[in-house]
Amino acid sequence: MQKLEELKRLLQFFRLDTELESPDSVHEEITKGIIFKGTNLWILMFAIIVASVGLNMNSTAVIIGAMLISPLMGPINGMGYSIATYNFDLFRKSVKNFIFAVFASLFASTLYFALSPISTAHSELLARTSPTIYDVIIAFFGGLAGIVAISSRLKGNVIPGVAIATALMPPLCTAGYGLATFQFNYFFGAFYLFTINTIFIAFAAVWVSQILKFPIRAPIAESRKKKINSYITAVITIVLLPSIYFGYQLAQQEKFHQYASKFVSNVSLYEGNYLLKSSIDPKVKDIVLVYGGNLLNDWQKDNIIHKALDFGLQDANISVEQGLTFGDLDEKAGEVYRLKEQVNLLHIALEHKAAEIDSLRQKDAFGSVILNEINALFPEIVGCAYSDSYIFHDTLSQPLKASIVILSLKENELALEEKDRIELWLKKRLSSERVKVIYE
Repeated sequence: MQKLEELKRLLQFFRLDTELESPDSVHEEITKGIIFKGTNLWILMFAIIVASVGLNMNSTAVIIGAMLISPLMGPINGMGYSIATYNFDLFRKSVKNFIFAVFASLFASTLYFALSPISTAHSELLARTSPTIYDVIIAFFGGLAGIVAISSRLKGNVIPGVAIATALMPPLCTAGYGLATFQFNYFFGAFYLFTINTIFIAFAAVWVSQILKFPIRAPIAESRKKKINSYITAVITIVLLPSIYFGYQLAQQEKFHQYASKFVSNVSLYEGNYLLKSSIDPKVKDIVLVYGGNLLNDWQKDNIIHKALDFGLQDANISVEQGLTFGDLDEKAGEVYRLKEQVNLLHIALEHKAAEIDSLRQKDAFGSVILNEINALFPEIVGCAYSDSYIFHDTLSQPLKASIVILSLKENELALEEKDRIELWLKKRLSSERVKVIYE
């Protein structure tokens, strides 16, 4: 008995009836939210542009801002509430305004992306093209939070949070991108995600409205109730089944990526070869491994691929490629060494050439050196020219190299003995027996 009382006290924490708005207030609030004219219409237009720019620029913050200001939740909650209360006039108004909002959003986003100079599909946009069962869960529980908040006096900040979680505006803008760029796989994927969000938010509104027993405002036959409920079940089933399939695919891809990452980590070092680069594509189950180090032979490549079986990757397509090898490095090192050797030889040749040029320049001025020295011994000599040359003669098979010295005298002619002395001095000075002296 005590445990039963404790359970009752615990259940008191989950009661909603103590905080509920009056049914008339809930009805009025939902009715106001379904209409797109005036303020709601302008807000919808602004939200469309903001979301499109956010997707175009891959800005998460801008996309969240668009979801916060978007009024699309209004007619969806209206559809769910009207079905639960069998208010067909309100349902028709909700559907009409919802269709108008969808077409307006598609038109504006398509126009924006058609005019935008940036047409790259970034990650924020691509994330809205592959819906799964997880999107169903988000939409359903987000819708539950939204309708509970609408029906409660303590609304807080739940409605903006639901708008962010269920993300109605970004899929519509992504669908507009698909239309503008003629990528219809993007359009259908994004529009399917939007449909999932719409139906399961509406279903959450139907469910909560029925649990909270909002009053039915018009009489309806029991047979028609059953017919409506069967329609709801059929629509939910049709929308749910593909998302379950996509969710299963996503789970399989995540599982493949997890196993593949472990496999890549295990073969990152193999017999002196280092894994330079790897890529994993879970969608097509491809793994590419690029190694550097020793040259891998076919047996080693097959052994690496065979290791994938230990990680549950029987269906994986594994490609092992050879990147940079040590042989390439040795070859390149040898080539660099040869180039350095050639540069050194050229440097030595330039030094020799520079020395020869310097020697020639010194020889050009050597006549002045001889003049200064010989003038001290023979003041009659006032000029000197010096050059190395070759003496050719028809009796000689090869020319003889000789030093030619031309001496200029003042006025007096030198005696033969002095000429002999000068020639002897020049032979010693030039360290050569072949010296030809010419006087002028």
